[in-house]
Amino acid sequence: MYRPKMQRRSSRSRRQQRQSRMRASAAAVLLVVGALFYFRQSWNGSTKESFASASAHFLKTEGVSVHTGVFQTTKKHVLVTGGAGFIGSHAALKLVETGHPVTILDNLSRGNRGAFEVVRSHSKPGQLGFLEVDLGDRGAVCSGLRASKPDLVMHFAAIAYVSESVKDPLKYYQNITASTVNLLECMKESGVEELVYSSTCATYGNPSELPITESTPTGPVSPYGKAKYMSEGIIRDVARSNSDFKAGILRYFNVYGSDERGRLGEFPRPELKHFGRITGACMDAALGIAPKLTVMGTNHPTKDGSCVRDFIHVVDLVDAHVRLMGSLQNPPVLFNVGTGKGVSVKEIVRACVEVTGKNITVVMQEEARPGDAAEVWADPSAVEAYLGWKAKYTDVREGLSHAWEWRRKHPNGY
Repeated sequence: MYRPKMQRRSSRSRRQQRQSRMRASAAAVLLVVGALFYFRQSWNGSTKESFASASAHFLKTEGVSVHTGVFQTTKKHVLVTGGAGFIGSHAALKLVETGHPVTILDNLSRGNRGAFEVVRSHSKPGQLGFLEVDLGDRGAVCSGLRASKPDLVMHFAAIAYVSESVKDPLKYYQNITASTVNLLECMKESGVEELVYSSTCATYGNPSELPITESTPTGPVSPYGKAKYMSEGIIRDVARSNSDFKAGILRYFNVYGSDERGRLGEFPRPELKHFGRITGACMDAALGIAPKLTVMGTNHPTKDGSCVRDFIHVVDLVDAHVRLMGSLQNPPVLFNVGTGKGVSVKEIVRACVEVTGKNITVVMQEEARPGDAAEVWADPSAVEAYLGWKAKYTDVREGLSHAWEWRRKHPNGY
């Protein structure tokens, strides 16, 4: 009599356990549904909650990316790292305007929340998502990719000042190289196998011959260039290990300019301005934010003693990145992105004074910035042939006029 009684109790206990598990499962389902409903409702709202780190939720149905909200498209969903930065925000805007669903991933340490707001103002309901995530946080990056489910990653996120990298090299290896490893690991975990990587001409260092072609020997001299070059090698290794992984690497030259319609611009944080580009420094001097414009390095073996660079308009640079999305390969393709024209820093300063119409005090400093190469400009014929791409803005005065149009209306940034 005792044994059957225990069996009955055991059966009743199992039933109770099953019921408890079912209740727990139901609660979990309700929690997920509630979360999805919340993000669907707040995604394009104006409150801080719209920046929640769960990102947009895209469902894959027979190769079609469909947002769980209103936005629907057959175009690839692109995750843009550094999408609140100068170049990344221009890329996100271009992608949104060409009909792609986009998720921006940015920790806002150097990006601008205002740039994201501009991109969002030009997106359709449900088209744009945001992940306030640091690429150094592998767990958060992987969670973000699982939540957003992108088809392709466009990787811009990086701190990018040559002289700062000389001063603090470990920061650059961590921010660029280690973070790229995290991103690639999370892409593998999430099954994302397409990558556009934004690299730099700093991988060439001081070239012995000009113009620079894709076969020019590499020899980065700054930690920034070295960190980017290491990341390129890691991407190639990943491609060798996975035949389904496709990528493209673009080594861009000196970016400047702004959106032609004056919607976006460049505005580094005040504490970083002394590391920044000569074009931004000129705008600050023209606005009276800085008392003078200092040209650093006037004794280089160049046509006028100042550095010579290939100044590529940000709109042209972004156009090359977007075009490359449809032509990724394994092994990864690699191209230089420039105008094919070398312009000296002194020439840029004269053009900036002309465009702004301001009486700028210019100081010539013989000592160069640490890590600066004397002369760097590209032969863009390979990327022109492969993508049918060509720089539209080759007159630096026109590009500077775009930058000035935005800065004079936004003297204090976004």
